[in-house]
Amino acid sequence: MLSVDLNCDLGESYGIFKIGNDREVLKHITSANIACGYHAGDHNVMLETVKIAKAHDVGIGAHPGFPDLHGFGRREMKMSAKEIYNLTIYQIGALSAIAKACSTKVVHVKPHGALYNMAANDKSIADAVASAVADADPSLILFGLAGSSLVKAGNERGLQVAEEVFADRTYQPDGSLTPRTQSNAMIHDADLAISRVIRMIREGKVESVDGTDIEMKADTICIHGDEPQSLHFAVKLKAALMAEGIKVGRGWDAK
Repeated sequence: MLSVDLNCDLGESYGIFKIGNDREVLKHITSANIACGYHAGDHNVMLETVKIAKAHDVGIGAHPGFPDLHGFGRREMKMSAKEIYNLTIYQIGALSAIAKACSTKVVHVKPHGALYNMAANDKSIADAVASAVADADPSLILFGLAGSSLVKAGNERGLQVAEEVFADRTYQPDGSLTPRTQSNAMIHDADLAISRVIRMIREGKVESVDGTDIEMKADTICIHGDEPQSLHFAVKLKAALMAEGIKVGRGWDAK
């Protein structure tokens, strides 16, 4: 039976600012990428999100990003590979301590926003992130854009890697995500997004913005917790996958 993990970026509220509907979304996903206080989130939100994820048997993941609250971590920052290594390992460590206090553990790492996209295309950044993950805990699973430099770097470091696809994003012909600055970056039609996801799982292909098909391996599917329709979409996507005979779950748990 085909199976796929369903992940969501969560824990992005901080202070008095509330983002997303994490408590409800966590009932319908299998992996949570929890912000670690740099691009979003804070110590209170991190601890609460870990507790809820644990209660619903959702895999807990660190979601390290650039120190950029104003830009939500979606603006590129010029940093050395050493700085990126340091900020990644720092954020993994923060969430790991919170998870330990809650009698659970971090099982995966997925970079956020601009850091994710830069690591997908820049070998030195990909190597820095993969090295930080391996040095923090070599049993951690690294989430990376399918076919990207980050996936290659994780494999080279001997990490278990989950190749990620996006339900609500469009792709460029080279397999990269369409930048959010472009009007066609997001897919707002839920039915279209779901049909594309099912094709990625079954055929290993997705149509890019120029109409050409590109190869795409789908170990885990991302939805975005900060989108207004995230809860509705998570419920609808999960139901559609199950109706197609596709199991929703963390395939690596069985290994």
